[in-house]
Amino acid sequence: MIAFDILTDGFFAAVAGIGFGAISDPPLRAFKMIAILAALGHACRFCLMTYLGVDIATASLFGGLVIGFGSLWLGKKVYCPMTVLYIPALLPMIPGKFAYNMVFSLIMCLQTVNEPDKFGGYMETLFSNSLIASTVIFMLAVGATFPMFVFPGRAFSLTRHQ
Repeated sequence: MIAFDILTDGFFAAVAGIGFGAISDPPLRAFKMIAILAALGHACRFCLMTYLGVDIATASLFGGLVIGFGSLWLGKKVYCPMTVLYIPALLPMIPGKFAYNMVFSLIMCLQTVNEPDKFGGYMETLFSNSLIASTVIFMLAVGATFPMFVFPGRAFSLTRHQ
Protein backbone atom coordinates (compact mmCIF):
# COMPACT_ATOMS: atom_id res chain seq x y z
CA MET A 1 0.00 0.00 0.00
CA ILE A 2 2.87 2.37 0.77
CA ALA A 3 4.48 1.72 -2.62
CA PHE A 4 1.13 2.31 -4.34
CA ASP A 5 0.73 5.67 -2.56
CA ILE A 6 4.23 6.76 -3.57
CA LEU A 7 3.75 5.64 -7.19
CA THR A 8 0.36 7.35 -7.38
CA ASP A 9 1.79 10.58 -6.02
CA GLY A 10 4.66 10.42 -8.50
CA PHE A 11 2.35 9.59 -11.40
CA PHE A 12 0.05 12.55 -10.82
CA ALA A 13 3.02 14.87 -10.34
CA ALA A 14 4.44 13.61 -13.64
CA VAL A 15 1.16 14.31 -15.42
CA ALA A 16 1.06 17.82 -13.94
CA GLY A 17 4.71 18.38 -14.86
CA ILE A 18 4.02 17.39 -18.46
CA GLY A 19 1.07 19.78 -18.51
CA PHE A 20 3.15 22.65 -17.17
CA GLY A 21 5.90 21.75 -19.61
CA ALA A 22 3.47 21.83 -22.53
CA ILE A 23 2.61 25.47 -21.90
CA SER A 24 6.27 26.47 -21.97
CA ASP A 25 6.91 24.63 -25.27
CA PRO A 26 10.10 22.64 -24.58
CA PRO A 27 11.49 20.26 -27.18
CA LEU A 28 9.65 16.93 -27.36
CA ARG A 29 12.71 15.06 -26.10
CA ALA A 30 12.43 16.94 -22.79
CA PHE A 31 8.91 15.78 -21.82
CA LYS A 32 10.02 12.36 -20.59
CA MET A 33 12.68 13.95 -18.38
CA ILE A 34 10.26 16.57 -17.04
CA ALA A 35 7.86 13.78 -16.07
CA ILE A 36 10.62 11.79 -14.36
CA LEU A 37 11.88 14.82 -12.45
CA ALA A 38 8.40 15.89 -11.34
CA ALA A 39 7.60 12.37 -10.17
CA LEU A 40 10.88 11.93 -8.28
CA GLY A 41 10.79 15.35 -6.62
CA HIS A 42 7.16 15.17 -5.57
CA ALA A 43 7.49 11.56 -4.40
CA CYS A 44 10.56 12.54 -2.37
CA ARG A 45 8.62 15.33 -0.66
CA PHE A 46 5.62 13.04 -0.15
CA CYS A 47 7.76 10.35 1.50
CA LEU A 48 9.56 12.81 3.75
CA MET A 49 6.31 14.41 4.91
CA THR A 50 4.17 11.28 5.17
CA TYR A 51 6.55 8.66 6.48
CA LEU A 52 9.25 10.66 8.26
CA GLY A 53 7.18 13.57 9.59
CA VAL A 54 9.32 16.27 8.00
CA ASP A 55 7.70 19.70 7.60
CA ILE A 56 6.62 20.88 4.15
CA ALA A 57 9.36 23.51 3.76
CA THR A 58 12.25 21.15 4.53
CA ALA A 59 10.70 18.38 2.46
CA SER A 60 10.29 20.83 -0.42
CA LEU A 61 13.98 21.74 -0.16
CA PHE A 62 14.95 18.09 -0.57
CA GLY A 63 12.43 17.61 -3.38
CA GLY A 64 13.86 20.69 -5.09
CA LEU A 65 17.39 19.32 -4.68
CA VAL A 66 16.32 16.04 -6.29
CA ILE A 67 14.84 17.95 -9.21
CA GLY A 68 17.83 20.30 -9.46
CA PHE A 69 20.50 17.59 -9.46
CA GLY A 70 18.31 15.43 -11.69
CA SER A 71 17.95 18.23 -14.24
CA LEU A 72 21.72 18.69 -14.21
CA TRP A 73 22.23 15.00 -14.97
CA LEU A 74 19.31 14.51 -17.38
CA GLY A 75 19.83 17.83 -19.15
CA LYS A 76 23.04 16.52 -20.69
CA LYS A 77 21.26 13.40 -21.92
CA VAL A 78 18.52 15.33 -23.76
CA TYR A 79 20.68 18.33 -24.65
CA CYS A 80 18.48 20.86 -22.79
CA PRO A 81 19.26 23.62 -20.30
CA MET A 82 18.46 22.86 -16.67
CA THR A 83 15.70 25.46 -16.51
CA VAL A 84 13.77 23.81 -19.34
CA LEU A 85 13.58 20.68 -17.21
CA TYR A 86 13.30 21.87 -13.63
CA ILE A 87 10.79 24.71 -13.88
CA PRO A 88 7.88 22.56 -15.16
CA ALA A 89 8.91 19.79 -12.74
CA LEU A 90 8.80 22.18 -9.77
CA LEU A 91 5.40 23.68 -10.50
CA PRO A 92 3.34 20.72 -9.18
CA MET A 93 5.08 21.28 -5.84
CA ILE A 94 3.79 24.86 -5.41
CA PRO A 95 1.64 24.85 -2.25
CA GLY A 96 -1.69 25.83 -3.79
CA LYS A 97 -3.74 25.15 -0.67
CA PHE A 98 -1.69 27.57 1.40
CA ALA A 99 -1.67 30.22 -1.34
CA TYR A 100 -5.44 29.94 -1.72
CA ASN A 101 -5.99 30.20 2.04
CA MET A 102 -3.67 33.21 2.13
CA VAL A 103 -5.71 35.10 -0.48
CA PHE A 104 -8.99 34.01 1.11
CA SER A 105 -7.82 35.23 4.54
CA LEU A 106 -6.72 38.53 3.03
CA ILE A 107 -10.15 39.08 1.52
CA MET A 108 -11.86 38.12 4.77
CA CYS A 109 -9.58 40.51 6.70
CA LEU A 110 -10.66 43.33 4.45
CA GLN A 111 -14.33 42.42 4.87
CA THR A 112 -14.19 42.13 8.68
CA VAL A 113 -12.01 45.13 9.47
CA ASN A 114 -14.71 46.53 11.81
CA GLU A 115 -15.10 43.24 13.74
CA PRO A 116 -11.93 42.85 15.85
CA ASP A 117 -12.53 39.19 16.87
CA LYS A 118 -13.00 37.91 13.33
CA PHE A 119 -10.34 40.26 11.95
CA GLY A 120 -7.71 38.90 14.37
CA GLY A 121 -8.46 35.30 13.44
CA TYR A 122 -8.25 36.00 9.73
CA MET A 123 -5.06 38.02 10.21
CA GLU A 124 -3.47 35.09 12.04
CA THR A 125 -4.51 32.72 9.26
CA LEU A 126 -3.22 35.17 6.65
CA PHE A 127 0.16 35.40 8.34
CA SER A 128 0.63 31.65 8.83
CA ASN A 129 -0.43 30.73 5.28
CA SER A 130 1.72 33.51 3.80
CA LEU A 131 4.72 32.33 5.79
CA ILE A 132 4.28 28.70 4.76
CA ALA A 133 3.61 29.44 1.07
CA SER A 134 6.52 31.85 0.69
CA THR A 135 8.93 29.60 2.61
CA VAL A 136 8.03 26.54 0.51
CA ILE A 137 8.43 28.48 -2.75
CA PHE A 138 11.77 29.87 -1.55
CA MET A 139 13.00 26.39 -0.56
CA LEU A 140 11.97 24.98 -3.94
CA ALA A 141 13.93 27.72 -5.68
CA VAL A 142 16.99 27.16 -3.47
CA GLY A 143 16.90 23.41 -3.99
CA ALA A 144 16.51 23.62 -7.76
CA THR A 145 19.20 26.27 -8.32
CA PHE A 146 21.74 24.92 -5.82
CA PRO A 147 23.35 22.57 -8.40
CA MET A 148 24.05 25.56 -10.66
CA PHE A 149 26.18 27.09 -7.93
CA VAL A 150 27.92 23.85 -7.01
CA PHE A 151 28.69 22.85 -10.62
CA PRO A 152 28.63 26.12 -12.61
CA GLY A 153 30.78 24.82 -15.46
CA ARG A 154 28.64 21.75 -15.95
CA ALA A 155 25.34 23.60 -15.53
CA PHE A 156 26.10 26.14 -18.25
CA SER A 157 27.59 23.66 -20.70
CA LEU A 158 24.67 21.24 -21.00
CA THR A 159 23.90 22.35 -24.53
CA ARG A 160 27.51 22.58 -25.68
CA HIS A 161 29.46 19.85 -27.44
CA GLN A 162 32.65 18.92 -25.66
